[in-house]
Amino acid sequence: MHKITKNLAIWSIGIPLLLAMGTPDSTREGLFMTMTDKPTTIPQRKDVPEAHRWKIEHLFASQADWEAQYAKTQQLLAAGGRFHGALNDPQRLHDCLAWEDDVGLHVERLYVYANMRHHEDMTAPQYQALADKATKLSVQANEATSFIAPTLLALSTAQLQKLQDDPILLSYRHALDQIIHQKEHVLTNVEEALLAKTGQVTQAPGKIFAMLNNADLAFPNIKNEHGQEVELTHGKYIEFLESRHRDVRQAAFHAVYDTYAKHKNTLAAALHAHVTKNVFYAQIRKYPSVLAASLDADHIPVAVYDNLVTTIHDHLPLLHRYLAVRKKLLHVNTLHMYDLFAPLIEGTDRPISYAEAQDVIADALAPLGEAYVTLLRTGFSGGWIDVYENVAKRSGAYAWGAYGTHPYVLLNHKDNTHAVFTLAHEMGHALHSYLADEAQTYRNAPYTIFTAEIASTLNETLLMEHLLQQTKVPAQRMALLTHYADSFRSTVFRQTMFAEFERIIHDKVEAGETLTPQLLSTLYYDLNKTYFGNGVEVDKAIEMEWARIPHFYSSFYVYKYATGFSAAAAFAHKIKHEGDPAVQRYLTLLRSGGSDYSIDLLQRAGVDMRTPAPIVEAMQGFEKIVQEMEAYADSLA
Repeated sequence: MHKITKNLAIWSIGIPLLLAMGTPDSTREGLFMTMTDKPTTIPQRKDVPEAHRWKIEHLFASQADWEAQYAKTQQLLAAGGRFHGALNDPQRLHDCLAWEDDVGLHVERLYVYANMRHHEDMTAPQYQALADKATKLSVQANEATSFIAPTLLALSTAQLQKLQDDPILLSYRHALDQIIHQKEHVLTNVEEALLAKTGQVTQAPGKIFAMLNNADLAFPNIKNEHGQEVELTHGKYIEFLESRHRDVRQAAFHAVYDTYAKHKNTLAAALHAHVTKNVFYAQIRKYPSVLAASLDADHIPVAVYDNLVTTIHDHLPLLHRYLAVRKKLLHVNTLHMYDLFAPLIEGTDRPISYAEAQDVIADALAPLGEAYVTLLRTGFSGGWIDVYENVAKRSGAYAWGAYGTHPYVLLNHKDNTHAVFTLAHEMGHALHSYLADEAQTYRNAPYTIFTAEIASTLNETLLMEHLLQQTKVPAQRMALLTHYADSFRSTVFRQTMFAEFERIIHDKVEAGETLTPQLLSTLYYDLNKTYFGNGVEVDKAIEMEWARIPHFYSSFYVYKYATGFSAAAAFAHKIKHEGDPAVQRYLTLLRSGGSDYSIDLLQRAGVDMRTPAPIVEAMQGFEKIVQEMEAYADSLA
């Protein structure tokens, strides 16, 4: 998980959000034998050793300092009034944008500090209040800076290009280029004002889905492996799918989708309304399709999307080979959809201490160079990381921070191999942010989601290769290979299937069709049949999975997981075979942040996502994994 960066197309201060990692825990089987001294009880925050806490005082030495900066920032917001009016003078525009950057930097630091304090103990009322206060300041900052984009967009393209070419605005060249790029899709001030007023209405489909999915939907109890009645929830669903007991997996699977089926009309209406809203915005902003409009924000050609789907289809036989291995190792006559997360290898999980995890990761990332590993070690020892769980601490893991200070990583570390991969993943994000912040201005440092997952996934890939080199016991190797294969299946194949479904349903609505529950279920079931092939029993219940995917309300987003994973695999391949030249291109990409369009930064680094080549390279790596797994499965026959 990592911080979401600002959209530079039309610059505005926004509240940072967090994305969740979605890799099931059971795919990260362990192999290490070092015992741990981690406490068996969860401590209160006050009892967490200093060595295991992040040093949030590097942002603000005390809350009193935070309050003082808060007051100064409010004064800074009031100073923006002097920039109202024309912004066609280069010096005036520079000063205005510098003021906006100053606002953004201070609000970001205040917001990050308050929310990280809140995440240390979600029940602490003083930090809940602090986080709310920071949110209100962020809203005020949005309002105070909202005049800038409309004022610039009112200028002609020629005026904007003249400003862009002025030497005094050199550091804002890319931001201005994005505004020029968007200009033809921006309406008149009156029309934009009307569109802005539709915001709360058009957010309704996503909110309706979220309320139904998170608040009103109730799943029935099921029986666990001991025959006891247990509660089925969203959080426990994957847990049950990872059970070694097939009857538990099957019961959870059918209970979830039978529940969604009871609400299929409401859920289909919500999704249809969301897609209809997307079509409305795309058409009124003069885009040929919703897909084109969505990709345009990152300057991504539609061909990138097409290449992904086409190339994945060409390589579906590889997925089918992996699923055949899974079937053989599970010793089942028929592989069902509820068997896809079941663990394949038993008896390989071993504890590993946090200290040893750091050493393993440092060794694994040595191909990235001494400077990278030294920075990694600095992060491990320099107060970047909040390590273990404490009572009421925020769950999950993320990398976050504010420009001008080092990044921070929140963990809820368990002393197992899954946690080693999580630490490597989050430190990939953290070092990406550190290097970008060090090399770029505040405005140019934030990178897009299109590149965000590359640094984290590459770290995991290098860690995987390192562990495989160190591991000779077949069962332990299979545990690692299963981790990678399941990550690949979930991130590349499954997310591409989601992306293809999104495109189909948008095409249907653009053609005037209505997304009925019957149509959605048929489309989704047929896609599953195509992707999983004849070697899997595609259970009828899976046709309702479309109803439980929240990403479908953030349209044309999930494909970035697949492209990011593929790009990381391509970089790993180049680093392995080219050595230092490939490493330097990759590190240059990290340092570039968001100083140019992501697709162009990647191309300069040697990975051209405009072509299928990186995805093909990733598939070649996946095939080697599958081949070894096939050989292992055959050896047991």
